[in-house]
Amino acid sequence: MSRSERLFDLLHVLRRHRRPVSGRVLAEEIGVSLRTLYRDIASLQAMGASIAGEPGIGYVLKPGFLLPPLMFSAEEIEALVLGSRWVADRADDRLSGAARSALARIGAVLPDDLRETFEIAALLVGPGTPAAPEAVDPALLRKAIRTERKLALRYRDGTGAASERIVWPFALAFFDAARILLGWCELRQGFRHFRTDRIAAAELLDTRYPKRRQALLKDWRHGEGITDPAA
Repeated sequence: MSRSERLFDLLHVLRRHRRPVSGRVLAEEIGVSLRTLYRDIASLQAMGASIAGEPGIGYVLKPGFLLPPLMFSAEEIEALVLGSRWVADRADDRLSGAARSALARIGAVLPDDLRETFEIAALLVGPGTPAAPEAVDPALLRKAIRTERKLALRYRDGTGAASERIVWPFALAFFDAARILLGWCELRQGFRHFRTDRIAAAELLDTRYPKRRQALLKDWRHGEGITDPAA
């Protein structure tokens, strides 16, 4: 087990204990000597982990601490690289740039024993069908979703018929050849799916929609018979 993996495991063990736990118990769970355990705790504290306690009393990880990027396992790094490569290749320019920036930030803080895994990750994104061009900046749609605000859309369906809608946007679905905006349509009084390449114009309104985004997503999943992955 590498040092990074050992520190990662120690953080997970500490997360399982809500009350202070002795160094000896932690050392047994991780499979290291007590001396190594004390060194690892000091290393995590130096990295910013809010671990309270001392030898003879016990240790507890304070709530709210987020795992830093250097604590990812090798497979988690591969998953992040693959996902970011897909976004960089298939998303709009702003999201693509954000994916490349995120990869660079993660790579910059990884320890040496994980940086090689990151740099030579052999999971590649194959060629796909380019998404249809869009008249509306997808960043505007994402902002509406984040801020839970209504959108005024001018939309053309698959037959070319035009309509104007007030929509409560709550998600974007990404496919190789298209992106789909999911929203509650006030005109139809129901959930509707809008291909973003068929949105002729969009205006972000000042009005927040009356339900929370997560509630709309949950109702949509239920209506579509989709199991909530968080359940």
